[in-house]
Amino acid sequence: MITYQDLLATGEDLNEKLALIQRAIKEHKSTDQYKTALDADLYYAHLNPTIMRYEKYIQDMVGKVRDTVSANHKIACRYYFFFITQLVQYLLSNGATFDSDEVKNKITNMDEALSKLATLAQNHGVAYGFYNLDHIDVFAFTEFVPFFDEENGSIRAGVRFWQLDEKKPLRITLYEEDGYTEYIKRSGEEFTELQPKRAYKLMIRTSEASGTEIYDGENYESFPIVPLYNINKQSELVGNKATIDAYDLVASKMTNNISEGDLIYWLIHNANGMTPDDDQKFLEMIHTVHIAHADEGQIEAKTIEIPHEATDAALDRLKKQLFDDFMAFDATQIAAGSVTATQINAAYQQLDNKADMFEYQIIEFVKGILELAGIDDYPKFKRNRIANSTEEAQTIMMCANILDQQTLLEHLPFLTVDEVPEIMERMQIEEMKRIASEPFVDGGDE
Repeated sequence: MITYQDLLATGEDLNEKLALIQRAIKEHKSTDQYKTALDADLYYAHLNPTIMRYEKYIQDMVGKVRDTVSANHKIACRYYFFFITQLVQYLLSNGATFDSDEVKNKITNMDEALSKLATLAQNHGVAYGFYNLDHIDVFAFTEFVPFFDEENGSIRAGVRFWQLDEKKPLRITLYEEDGYTEYIKRSGEEFTELQPKRAYKLMIRTSEASGTEIYDGENYESFPIVPLYNINKQSELVGNKATIDAYDLVASKMTNNISEGDLIYWLIHNANGMTPDDDQKFLEMIHTVHIAHADEGQIEAKTIEIPHEATDAALDRLKKQLFDDFMAFDATQIAAGSVTATQINAAYQQLDNKADMFEYQIIEFVKGILELAGIDDYPKFKRNRIANSTEEAQTIMMCANILDQQTLLEHLPFLTVDEVPEIMERMQIEEMKRIASEPFVDGGDE
């Protein structure tokens, strides 16, 4: 592993520094985590790479060749996307709330950035947020190489890299505590400095004489890129890939069997002289023009019924295992009939446990960003869940005599976090109007 100390050891030698950066990128791309992250992006995009690469082969007189005749449907389920989206939206769809309005005034895209970072962290195991003046830039693990400090394990520098394809320019940005530098490598050329090191916070002035110019700059007190880790610092695909592949394989095989006519096989009488090539040509004729020449022989189509019950049972069992392994919420558990709040809470238990663990990671990330912004606050989240609104509202209103108005409103299931301040403001205005409209009564001297 190339560390922050290795980067420092290059000193002011640009060639040595660029050579180290290229080695770091190459090493980064060779890791198992990077390869898993690329696969996770495909599963998230509903493109199971295992199923998409799956091909059928047959054995003939020449050897093993690709089967171009029989059905080869490739069905990829969307469960991986569903599980990732469910957790992110359950935890973050209502956004983060803070005691002070300063946070979202100073960091304008906090909620949007958290949603993107959480999705990437679950797919890749980690994502990175760059606090850039008044907003957060999101870096994926597949485009950012961190340089860790050998002494305390913190990230002290990092490289962001991107390239459209191998024939297009490679762009690199080196982020350090005292600023960032941009480099470019065009096809057939060496690396060149595209933008010399500059501070993160630039001070700009404009005048009629000189126009707009940068006259000074300053940096943050610490490195401005903060990691958001997934649970166990690994992709959600780890440990779950084989189950997803098994589900897709069973579904694909079942569809292929149906396409091939419930496992039809052919019995040809008086055809002992047919070679395997003749058999293959016979099948091609059947599948393409649906005609076969029997001469003096006899042709019979035999069928084997698809084991639907076994296939359905296998799919149901794999689906249940996926929900259990991902600790996901299965809405079918409470879809029928009227359910109580207790039953709903029980159905959410697995998802709540996972959301609790992931929420700790998000809070640590937000605290790191707030520290860079110089803000002392703490994030709170309201989860987005199905609820028996009537029962929950009745329970909350039973506590009205011991809770303040804001707490009651925040716990009502049909109100969002953003609606509460507006309702509180309107209630205060109505109360002031009511007081102003009451006649003044002078109690006199007692």
